[in-house]
Amino acid sequence: MHVVDALVSPAVGGTFWAVSAGLIGYSCKKVKSEMSDSIVPLMGVTGAFVFAAQMINYTIPGTGSSGHLGGGMILAILLGPWAGFLVMASILTVQALFFADGGILALGCNIFNLGFWTCFVMYPLVYKKIVGRGLSPSKLFWAAMLSVIVGLQLGAFGVVLQTVLSGKAELPFTAFVLAMQPIHLGIGIIEGFITAGVVAFVAKAQPQLLDVSLPPSDKPAFSIKLVTVSLLIAAVIIGGALSWFASAHPDGLEWSMFKTSGSEELDTPDNSVYTNLSKLQEKTAILPDYGFKENEVSGAESQTAESWPAVSAGTTISGLVGGLLTLILAFGIGILLKLRKKTQASATI
Repeated sequence: MHVVDALVSPAVGGTFWAVSAGLIGYSCKKVKSEMSDSIVPLMGVTGAFVFAAQMINYTIPGTGSSGHLGGGMILAILLGPWAGFLVMASILTVQALFFADGGILALGCNIFNLGFWTCFVMYPLVYKKIVGRGLSPSKLFWAAMLSVIVGLQLGAFGVVLQTVLSGKAELPFTAFVLAMQPIHLGIGIIEGFITAGVVAFVAKAQPQLLDVSLPPSDKPAFSIKLVTVSLLIAAVIIGGALSWFASAHPDGLEWSMFKTSGSEELDTPDNSVYTNLSKLQEKTAILPDYGFKENEVSGAESQTAESWPAVSAGTTISGLVGGLLTLILAFGIGILLKLRKKTQASATI
C-alpha cells in the first residue's frame, strides 16, 4: 500500500509531510522520556524484520491481487506506540530513498497511513483494551487480528481520501473505495494471522515484553536476547531468500487502481515538483524496485526475472542491504534519544 508521487498533489503531500514530521517529533519526545535500555537494540532488529517481511507479497486467493505485511501492529506491540512509529518511519524512508518503493512526495502519506492508525489508534484503543492485564492466547490472537484488520482498513481509506483531496479524477471516490476496502480486508486477515503468530512466539519467549500494564521505563530489567536474535535471523532468511517467492500479482493498491481506472499507474503530472523529486529518487535509489539498475543486470538474470520463484541476486542483496540500513537508522535513532535523555538527566543534577 505504498503510495507513489503520482497519486498525491504537492499540497496533500506537503501537508502529510508536516503531519508525519510532527508525529515523529512527538514520538521522539515520548520515547526519550519512557524508554528502557532494552528498547534500543529491539528497535533496530524489529525494523530489519519488518523491512524484510514487507518484501514478500502474498497472493489473495480468487482476486488476482496480492498484499504484503504492513507491520505497524507488530512494531507497536513489541516496542510501544512511540518507538513503533519511529521504526515504521525509518522503514518507509529507507524504502523510498534507496529502493524507490513509494514516492518521496508521498512519504508523509505512507508514514501516516501505515504508522499512525496502527501505533496511535489501534494499539491503545483496540489491542490494549482486549489484552488488558492478561496474556491468554485467545486474547492475544483476537487483539492482534482485529487491530490489524481495522488498522489496515483505515489506512486504505486514508489512501482513497488522499487521492480525492489531490483531485485525481481517474480515481473517483465511490469506485475507488469499493475496490480498496474489500481487497485490503483480505490482505488484513492474512496479516492478522502473521501478526498473531509473531505475538504468540514473543509471548512464549519473553512475556514481559508484552506486558501492557506498565510503561517500558517501569518494567523490571529482563533479557530480550532470544527475541532479538530470532527476529534478526528471520530478517536475514526472509530478505535474503524467501523474498524470491513474492507473488507476481499486483498489490492491493495497484489492483484497486486497475479496477477503478483501467490502469495500475497514473501519469505523473508535468510539474517541477514531481520532476525534481523523481530525479532525486533516481540518484538515491541504489537498488530500485529491489534489484540492480538496468545497466547492471546481466542478460541471464534479465531473462529469468519473470520466473517464479524469482531467484535473483539483486533481490537478495536488496533484502540484506535494506534490512541493514533500516537496522542502522532505527538503532541510531534509539541511541541518539538515549544519549539525549542521559544528557538532560545529567544537566538537572
